[in-house]
Amino acid sequence: MDKLVQIGAGNIGRSFVGQIFSRAGCEVVFVDVSQEIIDALNARGSYVVEVKDREPATITVENVRGVDGRNTRAVAEELATCRVAATAVGPAALPYIYPNLAAGLVRRRAAGNGPLDVIICENMRNAAEAMYEGVAEHLPPGFPIREMLGAVETSIGKMVPIMSEEVRQQDPLLVYAEAYNTLICDAQGFLNPIPDVPELAPKENMKAYVDRKLFVHNLGHALCAYFAHLEAPDLVYTWEAVEHPSVGPATRAGMMESARALIRAYPDEFTEENQREHVDDLLQRFENKALGDTIYRVGRDVRRKLGREDRIIGALRFDARWNTDAPWTALCAAAGMRFRAVDENGEMYENDRDFANHVYPEGADYVLREVSGLNAGDPLDTQVFRAVMAADEYVTQRLEAGESILDLDGDEFAQFGEE
Repeated sequence: MDKLVQIGAGNIGRSFVGQIFSRAGCEVVFVDVSQEIIDALNARGSYVVEVKDREPATITVENVRGVDGRNTRAVAEELATCRVAATAVGPAALPYIYPNLAAGLVRRRAAGNGPLDVIICENMRNAAEAMYEGVAEHLPPGFPIREMLGAVETSIGKMVPIMSEEVRQQDPLLVYAEAYNTLICDAQGFLNPIPDVPELAPKENMKAYVDRKLFVHNLGHALCAYFAHLEAPDLVYTWEAVEHPSVGPATRAGMMESARALIRAYPDEFTEENQREHVDDLLQRFENKALGDTIYRVGRDVRRKLGREDRIIGALRFDARWNTDAPWTALCAAAGMRFRAVDENGEMYENDRDFANHVYPEGADYVLREVSGLNAGDPLDTQVFRAVMAADEYVTQRLEAGESILDLDGDEFAQFGEE
């Protein structure tokens, strides 16, 4: 191997992707618009990753340098001569990097250097098609994009511990990480041989793992946050929620609902045993105190997380499609509408404050129609709508009575199950 061009030198780019490629013997060229980060990379040629986990460690990532992402010519030259590229900029920022990718492909083809594989580390569904469409807009007419660009989807499960601003100011390159280091990627997305990086885990059925990330891992964070906020509002950290005697088991039960649907949807990939192991491993990672992850952070932005294709409503629709009853997930949706957690300064997330003041007062039915996009003409949507509305009524009654929302018996479960 010779060179990885890592577009995005943030937490995932440095603590995860750049780290595993560097340790595999590859030069890592970071592309970013932060002049401070680029200058520091070029001055030092290395940086430190501190592993915050049950077994702390320090990793020095070497053979690195930086290029200003605003210099299209310089970025294109790096892309024309690299072994592989990767992105970790966030889905909203992807359109801003498409011109650089297009320029790199044009230069690469002119030099006769063959196709470029781009590993898309963005945790978004249909990421490959989005990249093909976005890059194509900046290419000359007739450019053979499918022959020159391998768009490789991923499932990014790595969690990055919270760093204080004081620590960031002391060393702009220092980054924290948990020990988990597996990069699940689409084996069929590569046009070149898959790079020999031990932490790469190529999968033939990538959709299964994208769905698992969203409907088990991401849903797990929502279950944890929204149940904790109503059941034990004094809790601050996710590890406290997982260790709570009612929140922890309820979170696990909700994650297993999606796991059972995934087993039905992808029987060649998932079994009861490996999904139970996956859920238990995630919960152990959620319990990592060194992550410093907060209920506020994993729960905030409720409007987005209640979206039609996102972790809660998306999971409920997926569960319904695969005839899997999901009362805990329905309860999560009802609890999420009531999420009012605040940060260390006592402030709600701005979008959540707007949701609480102007959207939720219109009623749960309004939220499900206007925010979650549930359509009365869709049978699956109707199932989900009824389940969440029943859960919402149940939560209202329990809260008014001052009772736990998680102390459910069989009859109460049945009233907002989907089957």
